Amino acid sequence: MSTTVTFVTPKALAPPGQPDISYAPDYEKWQARAARRLKEGNLSTTLPSGYPAQLTGDLVWEGGTIANDYDWTYVLSAEQLDEIDRAVDHFKGLGLPLGHLTAETFPLPNLHGELRRLSAELHDGHGFFVIRGLRVDDYSREENAIIYTGVSAHIGAQRGRQDHKFNGEKADVVLSHIKDLTWSQNNGVIGSPAYTTDKQVFHTDSGDIVSLFALETSAAGGASKLASTWRVYNEIAATRPDLIHTLSRSWDMEVFEKADKQYTERPLLFHFPPTESTPERVALQYGRRYFVGFGALPRSPSIPPITEAQAEALDTLHFLGEKYCVNTDFQKGDMQYVNNLAVFHARDGFTDTPEKRRHLLRLWLRDPENAWPIPEVLKPRWAQLYDGVTPESEVFPLEPYIRSASNKGR
Repeated sequence: MSTTVTFVTPKALAPPGQPDISYAPDYEKWQARAARRLKEGNLSTTLPSGYPAQLTGDLVWEGGTIANDYDWTYVLSAEQLDEIDRAVDHFKGLGLPLGHLTAETFPLPNLHGELRRLSAELHDGHGFFVIRGLRVDDYSREENAIIYTGVSAHIGAQRGRQDHKFNGEKADVVLSHIKDLTWSQNNGVIGSPAYTTDKQVFHTDSGDIVSLFALETSAAGGASKLASTWRVYNEIAATRPDLIHTLSRSWDMEVFEKADKQYTERPLLFHFPPTESTPERVALQYGRRYFVGFGALPRSPSIPPITEAQAEALDTLHFLGEKYCVNTDFQKGDMQYVNNLAVFHARDGFTDTPEKRRHLLRLWLRDPENAWPIPEVLKPRWAQLYDGVTPESEVFPLEPYIRSASNKGR
């Protein structure tokens, strides 16, 4: 019998008028809602103006067959691992804070070309890859952070701000920890599954590239799953074009940090017409908890409830993500990189033991050379992530904590 958990966090209280939907997707409710809405009729049978009937290219893939055409795991050789060790020694010899980690201060003369090729794969290829082979137990926590940040600097030079304060002080936190903290005294403030053993449903993070580094994996469960936004788009466009309308219209998205307005209004799905230098693209940016709440952060009753169409769209994204996803076989020492505009991700629930606790580090990155254009409506969010982050202001916490956007006590 499996010991893997799925959802353990109590359901967040729904605001008045909210459809019958929670963070934990319910397949039967999804099917019933879809059948009911189809029976009611008056749903659009054509796509929004300009949106493609189908997308093509390497970013259209299915989990069941992608391994036939694409090997997403890049295994470091002994020579490359030695080069990384020399880069660690070089950077430590400079006596600089971690915010000064760049491709120049963490030199990888031989590996650099491969990492640049992998960045191109993120943006113009299949949209994800895994670097394997780092021996995390051979290094201190700080050295692992140096290696992860240093290697990543060759893939995406810009690091995004994941929190605006640390230890109660203003800070640009660029490294975060994904770990179960429900056993801690802060259990009652957790508003994100990232700090629990719960299943994380399909979603995107913020920014261009989301990366994870496995310091340790769980005793059971915790599979990392990725799905092609483009494959899911093609399915919805062919079978339920009305939901493309729903996803490409404005949604009321909760802001979980202190702000003048506690929600923003924007679409979840974006269309990029082809240009002379770029192909036609679509991009997805969303997180389910921003519309239904999670744990200690339920959806605020001061925000308009989502609609039945939006509830169906959220479930459709999740269950099609499950249908077409690939399990990347995330192992200890792996560094995973994902095009956060073209691939969305999920995590199975997991079980830790005292001897084996799942612990990931996360970076939000941007590669100015290869980056996709950003829709106007997302530019304020991108400015929050990347603008004004300097080597002197960057903070790299070496121990886990609950970041502000996931913390009821923020």
